[in-house]
Amino acid sequence: MKPVLLALVAALIPGTCVLADHHEFKTIYDGKDLSNIKTKGNWKIQEDGSLYLDPRPGERGWTRYGSYLWLKEDYKDFTIDFEYKHPKGGNSGLYFRIYDESDATAHGFEVQILDCFGKKKLGPHDLGGVIQTAGPLVNAAKKPGEWNRMVVTLKDNKLTVVLNGKKVQDGLDLVGKKRPNKKLAEKGKIAIQDHGQPFWVRNIKVKAH
Repeated sequence: MKPVLLALVAALIPGTCVLADHHEFKTIYDGKDLSNIKTKGNWKIQEDGSLYLDPRPGERGWTRYGSYLWLKEDYKDFTIDFEYKHPKGGNSGLYFRIYDESDATAHGFEVQILDCFGKKKLGPHDLGGVIQTAGPLVNAAKKPGEWNRMVVTLKDNKLTVVLNGKKVQDGLDLVGKKRPNKKLAEKGKIAIQDHGQPFWVRNIKVKAH
């Protein structure tokens, strides 16, 4: 049987394995429902449906890990799609494969979110970089106060990040590029950082691969 015909037959037979990825996106935050999220941070639902981080007095820095916006499920290979914005100087991050929630920085990987609008030279700690691993391919930053869209895909330990329609990471090999003493867990939690600064997110959805 010809390969093309065989593929068509396989697609029509119930229960037959097809190579296409048929997983669908799951809505994590739709502007109303927080049941798929856990946090001790002061994240507030806004009238426009966005989720606003309004740090309480004294809440500064990134080490208050319980205040991060945590997805409740563990993920191995995934795509997460969300929008965010921040004021001038804003700072946050998208964490993944966190295997110990007591310290997301030490026990996970972070795609940096940072106000880098207009910056010429970028490194691993700049927008779209993977902290202590690799800098972004391009500067895809929008002006502070504008909505950004970030799509992060991890599959077979290769990381691709699309920011505002531009690839800032393209199949980054985390196993090969990570620090020797950095553990890449088989699966783990996903979280958005509370850096003690105002920050907005909306339209969070995730798909397991």
